[in-house]
Amino acid sequence: MNFQDLNLSKYLCDQLNAVGVKSPTEIQKNCIPKILDGIDCIGCAKTGSGKTLAFALPILQKLWEEPYGIFALILTPTRELAYQIADQFAVIGKPKNLRHCVVTGGMEMIVQARELSNKPHIVVATPGRLADHLESCDTFSLKRIQFLVLDEADRLLGGKFDKQITTIFNALPKERQTLLFSATMTETLEKVKMITKKNTFVYESTAEVKTVDELEQFYVLCPYNVKDGYLVEIVRNFREKDEKGLIMIFTDTCKNCQLLHMTLNEVGFDTVSLHAMMSQRQRLAGLAKFKSHVSKILIATDVASRGLDIPAVSLVINHIIPNNSTDYVHRVGRTARAGRQGRAVSIVTQHDVKLVKAIEQKINIRLKEYDVSGLHVAKILTQVHVTKREAQIKLDETDFDERRLINKRKKLINEGKDPDKVEQEIKRKRKEKKRERYERRNIISKNNDGNSINGEQDDHINNVDKYE
Repeated sequence: MNFQDLNLSKYLCDQLNAVGVKSPTEIQKNCIPKILDGIDCIGCAKTGSGKTLAFALPILQKLWEEPYGIFALILTPTRELAYQIADQFAVIGKPKNLRHCVVTGGMEMIVQARELSNKPHIVVATPGRLADHLESCDTFSLKRIQFLVLDEADRLLGGKFDKQITTIFNALPKERQTLLFSATMTETLEKVKMITKKNTFVYESTAEVKTVDELEQFYVLCPYNVKDGYLVEIVRNFREKDEKGLIMIFTDTCKNCQLLHMTLNEVGFDTVSLHAMMSQRQRLAGLAKFKSHVSKILIATDVASRGLDIPAVSLVINHIIPNNSTDYVHRVGRTARAGRQGRAVSIVTQHDVKLVKAIEQKINIRLKEYDVSGLHVAKILTQVHVTKREAQIKLDETDFDERRLINKRKKLINEGKDPDKVEQEIKRKRKEKKRERYERRNIISKNNDGNSINGEQDDHINNVDKYE
């Protein structure tokens, strides 16, 4: 089957052929005809399966039948994914002079407001910044949009963006076509399926395994306090075998991300970082260096785990195992994309065994053990620890933590809350939890003391009986 068989116009087929996209994927074969027929759609398939083109192509075809702005709104949970989707629209729509606008945090609101007032055909946005524009200005309207797309819908509807999503939905027309796409079908999307229109088309990949066949998945078991040494050894090992392959390393917090970036740079690897404490310009610049192979290692938090399409990524390393198995699926989905081979290695400590079992149950695959020489790790461990400690001191000398607290207070103020009262409430709850833990310990210790006294009494009685 080719794209013309999906009732796409010759212009779109020619443009796809020009950029090297020859044949449709399964999700494209199933969803594109339904979307062209005007049916709402929920699409769920593995990472790297072509979900973006599954909604972009029918939207562009409908747009050129009746071109006006704003024709379609695409919402995404992360800024980087918003820019990537906009790039794909720009490539396919370039011969027809497609006008698009990206609305995300970290960029000038005035510039974005001006672009929105010019009525672009396509708006790609993160919920927070778009809600800010809707609440603060009236220079544009979303009342005439034909398409609403929620990409990574499970995350958008998971509760974190509820307030912003409500603001946006209130600005949309009731008569519109709604498209939801994600790599994972969560409980949230299951509920959405139950309340959608009767004629909503739902496509869910039938594969039992939630990750692609081309992906090899491994684990390395090590004590918690030496995991940084194992990380360096895994990277060094891989680099010896593959000098050109890109590596993505995922960790849990912005601070850990920055620390790893500084540490690995000091021990001889050229890395870039990507986390929420960086400005948007820094994030885009770092991502551009990684995509263009200037820096071959990207260290990131989960802001980079969804949707980013960087075909040359050969290895994904989980420095910290995610608490949610769904996040694992999205992380390892950054490699082995579009039929390429890829490898994922997770560094597992004694605290992560239950998380790994949950992941294996989710993806329906058992992770294989990855061979790392403990002797080689022992040789470099002291250097890695000293380097990380020096990086920690340097980071503490900056205003990194202070900026995080300022951002947190700004967020609370924007939500209409008093930061001081919120902090007092958090402290009060912490004190209550400490008091509860203290009381529980006292009760347990009293019970243990009572049992030991009773035991001694029983022994004494038994001894008396014996002598009598």
